[in-house]
Amino acid sequence: MQTSDQRGAPLGIVIDDKFNWQGVRRPGTPLHHSVIYEAHVRGLTMTHPGVPEELRGTYAGLASPAVTEYLTDLGITAIELLPVHQHVDDPFLLEKGLSNYWGYSTLSYFAPDVRYSAQARRGNPAGAVREFKEMVRELHRAGIEVILDVVYNHTAEGNHLGPTFSYKGLDNPGYYRLVEGEPQHYFDFTGTGNTLNTAAPQTVQLVMDSLRYWVTEMGVDGFRFDLAATLARGTYDVDFCTAMMVAVHQDPVLREVKLIAEPWDVGEGGYQVGQFPAPWAEWNGIFRDDIRSFWKGDGGLASDLGFRLTGSSDLFQGSGRAPGHSVNFITAHDGFCLRDLVSYNEKHNEANGEDNRDGDSHNRSWNCGEEGETGNPEVLALRARQSRNLLATLLLSQGTPMLLGGDELGRTQSGNNNAYCQDNPVSWYNWDQTDTELLEFTRRLIALRAEHPSLRRRSFLKDRSPRGRGVRDVMWVRYDGAEMNAEDWQNPHTQSLGLFLDGRGVGDLDRYGKPLTDDHLFLLLNASYVDLPFTLPGLGERSSGSFCLIRQTTTQQKLCVPAKPPHCGPAASSC
Repeated sequence: MQTSDQRGAPLGIVIDDKFNWQGVRRPGTPLHHSVIYEAHVRGLTMTHPGVPEELRGTYAGLASPAVTEYLTDLGITAIELLPVHQHVDDPFLLEKGLSNYWGYSTLSYFAPDVRYSAQARRGNPAGAVREFKEMVRELHRAGIEVILDVVYNHTAEGNHLGPTFSYKGLDNPGYYRLVEGEPQHYFDFTGTGNTLNTAAPQTVQLVMDSLRYWVTEMGVDGFRFDLAATLARGTYDVDFCTAMMVAVHQDPVLREVKLIAEPWDVGEGGYQVGQFPAPWAEWNGIFRDDIRSFWKGDGGLASDLGFRLTGSSDLFQGSGRAPGHSVNFITAHDGFCLRDLVSYNEKHNEANGEDNRDGDSHNRSWNCGEEGETGNPEVLALRARQSRNLLATLLLSQGTPMLLGGDELGRTQSGNNNAYCQDNPVSWYNWDQTDTELLEFTRRLIALRAEHPSLRRRSFLKDRSPRGRGVRDVMWVRYDGAEMNAEDWQNPHTQSLGLFLDGRGVGDLDRYGKPLTDDHLFLLLNASYVDLPFTLPGLGERSSGSFCLIRQTTTQQKLCVPAKPPHCGPAASSC
């Protein structure tokens, strides 16, 4: 077996009892206070000018002050790393001179991938364990949690024609789901050729031992489970009372870390957004789709938008969860990055060598008038506004925001929406071409979120007066200042609305146990193709407040100014 840049791979559990954590504690950031940054060890560090060349693309590079300071300055509380378990490059990719860059082809669930280790480059692959721990320690020192994207739904051994590395040879029917009556074939709920048999005791033990190892020995703070619906399947159907799910729920170690599901797989009935039980959080793919469609200009989304802005209670409240269990995102590693989302109508995956057949063809993207790169100043201005519209909606909504690393820099993949095999500048950040204005805008949004507990509520809004006061905790208004009614919510032409949050209705306590209060906040969104003069509603007696105006077509993009003007429209550029 050979990886792309290192012969051999560690397969055993490595315990390093002598590692010195130097008294650095886990940050312990509550989920509803978190801002997650999804990144790849290599992509984030390969071209960073502040990372020494010999450390680029490695755990040590990610732990360098240049990177940790960048993340803390941005306001990130957790970094979610694409798979770092030792994985194998697919032969069909190697034949084309490519590699499995994302790493969703796990070989060993207990070993950090040596290709991301500076120690391994120096001829010491065993040093990858210590180097990974040092990375975790330094990120914790900076107040940043480490979440791992883990792949317990399938392995690198592929289908019945795939290689035998370990599990197939050890206990094929025990570790894999086999077709009844055709045991030479595998059930494939994952689209990779095989599915781990998480109904079998030995497989449950394998997964649980691995999870506990990465928490107790390697110091990580949580996991994002790839194709998590597969882990909850019984014989065929998704069942949240399976042995695997019960084992996770009762484990005292895992009870203390973040558990985030990618709540779908490719099997029948596999789309399970909003269905996982507490304490699971979920990637909210419905948030992504609704927000993309709204800003793209699709009609009939007003009521859906209302749910997404307020934590998706229609999806999460029934299972006893909170807004923070909705991990909101606009973009992720799988799909268009933000700049490409507003620059391409179609995917452009030719570099993957599959004749552009791979990747999703339904992206809810809009190129703003021209496909791909352009010098047209009007198109570029519109794309800049659309990027800000999407970022602001993400970071000002209830729930836990997840930012795709590099979006804040204006990074592009040239229209490739499936760059899983592109370990090259297509996937690496281009720090030399940073959009400094977009970066600063993102910093301001994250800082605003941190400053206002009204944007980080622990419980769902109730649309009634908090503690018996006269103003409801949330109020929805039209652009003319009147309250939204049932007809407005159902009108397919409603493409603007205002959301008022009463700062006295946060529903949380401060560190002294007293009810937490905030300024009143007013969020205005306009995705229509005309400028609308927003009129602030009469709110009676109120404390100081602020408003945020998000609008697609105007040349000014306002963010967080005192809520004093009675009227705000395109003519009132100073408001």
